[in-house]
Amino acid sequence: MSNKRIFVGGLPYSTSDKELEELFSAHGTVESARIVTDRMTGRSRGFGFVEMSNEAEANEAIERLNGTQYEGRSLTVNEARPRTSRGTGGGGGGRPDRRNRW
Repeated sequence: MSNKRIFVGGLPYSTSDKELEELFSAHGTVESARIVTDRMTGRSRGFGFVEMSNEAEANEAIERLNGTQYEGRSLTVNEARPRTSRGTGGGGGGRPDRRNRW
């Protein structure tokens, strides 16, 4: 079986990686747990990702934790989707950005 990645949103900004891991470890083996932080400030962005050791445990965690309250906040827990690339286009409609001419 392969690992499954889970998105966790609605986290309190004070939640640590360790607390996120503990929350999910009740539902199976947690391979990794990481809170996403702002690059500039280092502060939590209120969401993170958990990687569970197998799909069955991940599905159970999603089912049991989605919509539940954690430290007064309602969690959004679902399967993580692959990141979509964000283009760095030069402005709307294919026009070049005035600061960055072709």
